[in-house]
Amino acid sequence: MAHTPHPSKVHFTALPLDNLDGVSGIVQPATQAQTVTLESSAALLVTDFSVSRPHTLPTSSSVAQALETMKQAGVRLLMLINPNGDFTGVVNARELIGGRRITLAMQQHQIGRDEVTVEMIQTPRSELRSLSYAKVSHASVGDLVETLKSSGDQHVLVTEPDGSGASRIRGLISASDISRALGVDLNRPPEARTFASICQVIRGHDL
Repeated sequence: MAHTPHPSKVHFTALPLDNLDGVSGIVQPATQAQTVTLESSAALLVTDFSVSRPHTLPTSSSVAQALETMKQAGVRLLMLINPNGDFTGVVNARELIGGRRITLAMQQHQIGRDEVTVEMIQTPRSELRSLSYAKVSHASVGDLVETLKSSGDQHVLVTEPDGSGASRIRGLISASDISRALGVDLNRPPEARTFASICQVIRGHDL
């Protein structure tokens, strides 16, 4: 029977550290921030999940957990995932803070507020509307605003083919990102930052 040699032990070495005396510069990204106008590609305003990780939460999470996750991540919308890892819908800050859906869930299930899960108050995927990434890629920011202003939505999901004949969520477009990119200060609470209100404001600007 052949003898199997043990793998040799790997040796690691601590690297000598330098001090920062005399070091004052900081490297910045080479790409300059692109100016966004109504004529710019709508794809510039997609939060692309192939680049930045989506903010997700299990459907069994509590309202308090959802609010804390939003606070930590600095977002106002969470994608909900069931135990099988499937996307089921979204929950936004307005629903968590406003409380109407929470009250209905408490009444319907005869439970206290602490027992309400995000699954009970989510906007299910069947009620959500989306744009394909292909459409967004060929559209302008102005097209995007015109398309979405009538819905009053704060967030719109972007889809792409998953390679098996179905679709998957590729990214997200938010009204607040559009207003920020266009340099429009709506000077209103986040709940008011809908595409319709963006339209009203930017028409008074020379874009």
